[in-house]
Amino acid sequence: MAIRMPRIIKKSSTAGDVPKGHFAVYVGQKQKKRFVIPLSFLSQPSFQDLLSQAEEEFGFDHPMGGVTIPCTEDIFIGITSQFRI
Repeated sequence: MAIRMPRIIKKSSTAGDVPKGHFAVYVGQKQKKRFVIPLSFLSQPSFQDLLSQAEEEFGFDHPMGGVTIPCTEDIFIGITSQFRI
């Protein structure tokens, strides 16, 4: 039985290259990195917690123009790598 990892794409490119069924988030504290992640992450409670933290810190005024997750890249990858999607 193989373990299927969700598709997370670490990118530094433009918003026009987000595949259907995915969305971009920015992660990091000092240096923000762009990740393209599946929409199915939205249903995960731990991802919803990250979104709540983003709302508390930034409200609806995200400095990068998209959703910015206020955690380190390592924490973000650690949380999202546990999703079974």
